[in-house]
Amino acid sequence: MSAPRLPYAFARRAGVLARPDGRLALSPAATLAAVAEACRALGPARVPAGLDRLDAAAFDRLLAETYAADGIAALAEASGLGEGGLLGLDAADLLDSDDEAPVVRLINALVAQAVQQGASDIHLEPAPDGTVVRMRRDGVMEEVLRLPGEVAPMLVSRVKVMARLDIAERRLPQDGRISVALGARQADVRVSTLPARGGERVVLRILDQAAVSLTLETLGLDSATEAGLRAALASPNGMILVTGPTGAGKTTTLYAALKLLNDGRRNILTVEDPVEYAVPGVGQTQVDPRIGLTFAAGLRAILRQDPDVVMVGEIRDRETAGVAVESALTGHLVLSTVHANSAAGAITRLRDFGVEPFLIAATLRAVVAQRLVRLVCPACHSEEPLAAALAGRIGLPPGTPVARANGCPACRMTGFVGRQGLFELIRIDSAVRALVNDGASEAAIEAAGLTRSLPESARALVAARRTTPEEAMPLFLEERGSAPPPGAAPPGAAPPRAEAPAAA
Repeated sequence: MSAPRLPYAFARRAGVLARPDGRLALSPAATLAAVAEACRALGPARVPAGLDRLDAAAFDRLLAETYAADGIAALAEASGLGEGGLLGLDAADLLDSDDEAPVVRLINALVAQAVQQGASDIHLEPAPDGTVVRMRRDGVMEEVLRLPGEVAPMLVSRVKVMARLDIAERRLPQDGRISVALGARQADVRVSTLPARGGERVVLRILDQAAVSLTLETLGLDSATEAGLRAALASPNGMILVTGPTGAGKTTTLYAALKLLNDGRRNILTVEDPVEYAVPGVGQTQVDPRIGLTFAAGLRAILRQDPDVVMVGEIRDRETAGVAVESALTGHLVLSTVHANSAAGAITRLRDFGVEPFLIAATLRAVVAQRLVRLVCPACHSEEPLAAALAGRIGLPPGTPVARANGCPACRMTGFVGRQGLFELIRIDSAVRALVNDGASEAAIEAAGLTRSLPESARALVAARRTTPEEAMPLFLEERGSAPPPGAAPPGAAPPRAEAPAAA
């Protein structure tokens, strides 16, 4: 039987929280009267085992963790779901809702659980036998709930109202945004609806404001890569590119760089699609192709705003590439992303956009390539010798102790908790500049300017037993360009559970 708890609204307002161990946690604002009222509300049989005085930040964290842990399954008893009042939220506290309509509580609980557990997306998917709710955690989709099909229209309508979308429009895709709060924790939710067979699909992208507080020190850069990136960011002009596939954390790296540059002495402007995080002190513009505000048009406009630093969300066409290079040539420091498989591949990508090699050589200061890999759960991982079939691919001796992901309740039986960035950087010095100017191959550029390759970064993480060989294997497959060995997991998939190592 779960321990009795105080109502969330009272706990937040009075600064008193009943802990599962029988003690009361108190915020600095808690008074003796509040403690007495908490004891009265808990009942005469519940005498506090003690009092714990916490600072404000620790109390807010505990408050969010305690109440966001409410299960969502109990809220989704199918027969009890009915359409109720809808909340219009600006920055609503999802834990403190007085509306008891089951659909309202269900959506609130889903978003609260996603924020608390670090999920990046919530998917509401119509299916022939009902509505499937899935979350993407650490890059992997997991089903968390299955509801009757008749619930889907109510869920979609609720989300549309929260995002201020047209609830009557079901034939066209729509995009919106919701600002929410989880106790003292702020998050934005980007909403996308898409008509599909069987109903509308809805994806809610969780944009946790805690991510914008990341710095270069907390990204996981190795010392050489961090030093090279810092040196490039110290340049008064030029262009710095971050490359990698979708979901590799490129935007987070750019925001960490902006935080370093945002010292109050520079005019920093961005053009993004969309603006994911609000950064104080930075002017941010969102593109809107429907009215002609493309990346290229937005970049031209902000260049008339006397910027020192310009961030372009993505270089995705010839026009944007040309304007970005021109901006770097005229004395601005330009940060942007481009889709490529490696740091040297980003230079080739600029050539494909029609940028002359001598212009690339003159403006480029550094290129960072990155990936994300999952980290093994510290509570349940074990060690095993590296199988000979994988040792040759990874570049470690057979029998080297490596991590094995097992699975426990702390990691939801996945064996992994959290993700770590892997990086490689090419610093454009005089030798690399000459190669770029001459149109040299990617291999020649990498040999001259690469600090540490992505496979080398992955190898170090495997050797440190922070991730599994199977999780890092896609990086080595990119390097070799060969087929995966037997038993190797696809990118982002759970590792194989076979006891014996896979045969060669």
